[in-house]
Amino acid sequence: MGKYVLITGGTKGIGKAIAYHLGKAGYNLILTYASDDQVAENECRLLTEQYAVIAYPVKADITHKESIDHIHKFLLLKGLKLDALVFNAGITCRDSFESLSVEKWEEVFFANVHFPVFLLQQILPCINPGGSVVFTGSLMGIHPHSVSLPYGVTKSAVHSLVKNLVKFLKPYKVRVNGIAPGFVDTEWQKTKPAEIRKNIENKLSLERFCEPEEVAEVYKMLIENSYLNGEIVVIDGGYSYK
Repeated sequence: MGKYVLITGGTKGIGKAIAYHLGKAGYNLILTYASDDQVAENECRLLTEQYAVIAYPVKADITHKESIDHIHKFLLLKGLKLDALVFNAGITCRDSFESLSVEKWEEVFFANVHFPVFLLQQILPCINPGGSVVFTGSLMGIHPHSVSLPYGVTKSAVHSLVKNLVKFLKPYKVRVNGIAPGFVDTEWQKTKPAEIRKNIENKLSLERFCEPEEVAEVYKMLIENSYLNGEIVVIDGGYSYK
C-alpha cells in the first residue's frame, strides 16, 4: 500500500516542493488546497505520472473550521493511515498595527495555530505509530519583523507548540518537529521588486534566497530521522550573520 503523507497547502510554493520531493522518494500524497481546483488536480496528475505514486487533492480552506471535518472524513472514507503529516499552509496579514482589526488578527491565529491543533487532534488516530508531524514555522517567529505582527506572533506560537506537543504525542509514538524557513524563492517571493530582494540578499551570509527543493530536503529528513523530536530547524542561509 505504501506510505502516505498529508501536506496542507501542498499544491503551491513550499508545499508543492515538499510534495514533489516526497513523491520522488515514493511517498503517496494527500494534498490540501484552498481554492484553485485546476491547479490542484493538475499537480496531482503530474505527480502520479512522474513518480507512479498516488496523489489525492483535497479542497480544504484553513480559515474554515469545517475543513477539519472534511479532511478527517476523507481519510476515513479512503481508509488511509498516515506516516507523516506536514502542516505547511498558512496565511498572513500586512495591515498596519494602527489599522489591524480583531477579525483579521483572529483569522490569522485560526489558520496558523488553531486549525493545525484541532486537525491534529481529530486525525491523530489516523497516524501510524512511529509517524511524524512537521510544522512550518518561520524566521519571522524568531527575528521580529515590521511587516506582519499577527504572522510573526503566530509563528512564534507554532514553535512553542512543537515543543509542547512532544509530551502529548508520546503516548501515540508520534514525533513532532518544526522548520523555520527564511526567504524561500517561491512564486510569491519572485514577485518582490528587485531592490527589495537585493536588500534581503545583503542580509544573508549565502547572499541568495533558498531554493524550494533545498527546504523540501529538510522536511524529508525530519520525517525519516527517527530520533529527531521537538526540534525547530532553522534554514535561513545565515540570516543573522549580518
